[in-house]
Amino acid sequence: QVQLVESGGGLVQAGGSLRLSCAASGRTFSTNAMGWFRQAPGKERQFVAGISWRGGTIYGDSVKGRFTISRDNAKNTVYLQMNSLKPEDTAVYYCAAAYGSIIVKGPSLYNYWGQGTQVTVSS
Repeated sequence: QVQLVESGGGLVQAGGSLRLSCAASGRTFSTNAMGWFRQAPGKERQFVAGISWRGGTIYGDSVKGRFTISRDNAKNTVYLQMNSLKPEDTAVYYCAAAYGSIIVKGPSLYNYWGQGTQVTVSS
C-alpha cells in the first residue's frame, strides 16, 4: 500500500509562512493525483489543494492566492507552500493520494492518507 508521511507543521504568527512536505512510497505515486486537506476542530475535512502528476493544480477558494502545491515525482514528495497565514488556517493538514490521475475535491475519492501535521496560526 502507499504510505504518506507529512511534515513541516508548527506554530506561526498570522502573516507568516510554512512549507509542508508529504513523503510518499508506492509504485503508482507519480501517476496519481495528490491532494492536501485540512480539518479544524468541530469542522469537516476541507479540500485545500490538488495536483495532477503532470503538474496541473486546483485550490480551494479559501486558500487561493496564498498557498501553492507542487510535487517532485522523482523524489516522491508533494509540497504545500503556505503564505500569508491566517488564524482560520489553523487545522490538522493531511496529504492524500487519489484513486486516479484526475484531481478531485471529495475526501472519499482519495484512498491513501497520511497521519496529519498540525498547523497553528496565532493572531
